[in-house]
Amino acid sequence: MDAIVIAGGIPLPEEPLYPYTQGHPKAMLDLAGKPMIQWVLDALSEATTIENVVITGLTEKSGVTCKKTLYFIPNQGKMLDNIRAGAKKVMEINKQAEHVLIVSSDIPTIKGEMVDWIVNAAMETDEDVYYNVISREVMEKRFPGSKRTYTHLEGMDVCGGDMNMARASLVAGEVGLWEQITNARKSPLKQAALIGFDTLFLLLLRRLTLEKAVEKVTKRLKITGRGILCPYAEVGMDIDKPHQLEMLRADMAKAMRRKTKTAAKLTTVRSTYSVKEPAAKKPQKKAATKAVETKAKKTIE
Repeated sequence: MDAIVIAGGIPLPEEPLYPYTQGHPKAMLDLAGKPMIQWVLDALSEATTIENVVITGLTEKSGVTCKKTLYFIPNQGKMLDNIRAGAKKVMEINKQAEHVLIVSSDIPTIKGEMVDWIVNAAMETDEDVYYNVISREVMEKRFPGSKRTYTHLEGMDVCGGDMNMARASLVAGEVGLWEQITNARKSPLKQAALIGFDTLFLLLLRRLTLEKAVEKVTKRLKITGRGILCPYAEVGMDIDKPHQLEMLRADMAKAMRRKTKTAAKLTTVRSTYSVKEPAAKKPQKKAATKAVETKAKKTIE
């Protein structure tokens, strides 16, 4: 599986994160001593299901790295244009590519095993689009007070994940309605209205299940798809607002301190219980040789 990392977002002066970015890409925001996107690339490096990684929106000058083969594509402007350019690059470097993993650069707490879970869960069926959602319960337990945008479905509230999969040829093509839905991604009501007023009505009544919502979307777009209830809050914990940035900075700093403390304890334990090997005995070769020489001398005399 090849991955596209979307990193083209540059907050405008009127947007909440501008005081932090000052005209630079959001992907390069510092978190725990690294650019935000580097944490995402580290997770992709750890994932066993990923082969190539394409970054759209940055250049080699950014200095970010990945253990997987890495490609850069300049910023194409709109998010969907960046995704489309990334998909075209994947199809260029991997002629056998059927699907691509689309990853946002602003979910820095993801890990390699989460990437593998999403890829493996999606590949259980052959669809055009796989969309991950996280329940309010899972999100609030891991990131209380994160203030995510939730869609109210029958029986549960969910927020969208920022790591999803799609058929490469579909993403690389021209999809007008898909672009409108992508642009309205932060407003479930706007998305529902684009799909149809019956969907909007059912959504307002909270009578729309996840399966039914996916069915209506895919039917409207004339594609196949599957919604996946993801158990990892980190997949949906993106950074759009200052309080979310500060929350993740604190969360990651705490994790780093915990990791350092654990490493220090392990070093202490190893030092305490290490057993020194006894010094090897010196060979008695010279002494034995001398005794033989003395005996030989007496015999001669």
